[in-house]
Amino acid sequence: MAPAAAAAAAAGASSSSSGKVNPAQVAKAVAALTKHMEKVRSEGKTQLFDAEGDGDTFNLMISMRKTPQKASNKLVAIKIPHPLLNLDTAEVCLIVKDREGEGHKAAKKQVAEMEKCGIAKVLGISKLRNNYKPHEAKRQLCDSYDLFCADARVIPILPKLLGKSFFKKKRQPIPVDLTKKDWPAQIRKAASATYMHMGAGTCLSVKVGRTAQTQKEVVANALAAIEGAVAVIPRNWANVQSIYLKTNESVALPVYTAVPEPGVAEPEEVKEPKADGEVEEGDAEVDAKVVVAKGAAAAKKIAAKPAARGAPKGAAAAKSAAAPKAKKTPVKK
Repeated sequence: MAPAAAAAAAAGASSSSSGKVNPAQVAKAVAALTKHMEKVRSEGKTQLFDAEGDGDTFNLMISMRKTPQKASNKLVAIKIPHPLLNLDTAEVCLIVKDREGEGHKAAKKQVAEMEKCGIAKVLGISKLRNNYKPHEAKRQLCDSYDLFCADARVIPILPKLLGKSFFKKKRQPIPVDLTKKDWPAQIRKAASATYMHMGAGTCLSVKVGRTAQTQKEVVANALAAIEGAVAVIPRNWANVQSIYLKTNESVALPVYTAVPEPGVAEPEEVKEPKADGEVEEGDAEVDAKVVVAKGAAAAKKIAAKPAARGAPKGAAAAKSAAAPKAKKTPVKK
């Protein structure tokens, strides 16, 4: 699909947005990235994420002016019109609360009786704790399924049990409410959104599309994700510096850059701590004035001390110098 056609198709989807992001610019970025990926594949090059089976994805990169006061690994759900996963073909791993395997058995029975919603494995906390202690076992589990969901009641204890692999690849389980009877609806709701977490830095990443989707779908997802992400960022658009669109291994293409508004003061720049011996030009001028002032006062003080202390010696020396010296008379033998 041509960039102009994709932009026109996405214009209706973005009618509720703030208008700060131009849909045509997003469509051009999606078209350029799609062309790049097609060229890479035509040359027979296999990208890293394709080799791992994750597939190449379109990602939004949002750069903020200031870091959030509190960093968190908690996922923030963002609604998009075209889900990234197809539950008819995707495999979902559901982590449930159990006690000595009892809850796990009941959950497996309930999943077997309910309608198909992509759940390929039901994993109890006790089995996760006992069977997946080695790092290699955790890494294989992370790569075995398309989506991980977990009972919201066990989410706080999962980071220790799952290890770093899940969080490094941003595949931590999505919380679902299993206290409700309609589990398929909970799974479909989790799979229909994309997710973002507020880290400790100024850059946020959000998946908005896959290579299997059309350019029109990726553009619509990107515009919806921008609106949803900015809504949860502290100070909203006032804290957004720029927005980029990229794939897993491509350069980042800009789709929005903040422009200072007339009469609005720019946020104060936070200066980084200076290394030993490093000074800035303004600081050097101020320091020089202080040194000159202190030096002048110190010079006066030092000059005054010898004068006060050396006054008697100086007077005595002057008298002895002024008095005529007595001539020694030779002694006659």
